[in-house]
Amino acid sequence: MAEGRGGVVKLSSTTDLVSNLQPTRGMKRRRFIYNPKTSKDYRRELRRNLTPAEALLWRALKNSGLDGKKFRRQHGIGPYIADFYCPECRLIVELDGAVHEGPLATERDETRTTYLKDLGIRVMRFENRAVFESLEVVLNSIRIELQATGKDTGIA
Repeated sequence: MAEGRGGVVKLSSTTDLVSNLQPTRGMKRRRFIYNPKTSKDYRRELRRNLTPAEALLWRALKNSGLDGKKFRRQHGIGPYIADFYCPECRLIVELDGAVHEGPLATERDETRTTYLKDLGIRVMRFENRAVFESLEVVLNSIRIELQATGKDTGIA
């Protein structure tokens, strides 16, 4: 057993990370699921080797460049790694390239999105092509979602 903030979570040696990271009853904050040590090196490698679309979007998001909201790149949440995550608004921005095409990938993405939504995190998805062709439209869509999130949570 490992003690988490606000509750206890059962950890076992199975490879099913999703079931191991489900919160137990009565938990309010799930801080222990963020940036697991098991994915630290992989997250670091992903940050060092951004795709061209991720690099372009990151330039617009970094240093609180979008409405003063801080984004983290390649942020671990449970067994998943989000491309960009705004903890203040609990919003993930994912860029989908060739890896996300096909029925198997679509099913994986849906499972991932369901897991994140169950944690109260919103997920936005954009194709890489959209970032290259219309970065301002992508940024405005994110801006609108940040404002909607702020209204729902009392964040202005």
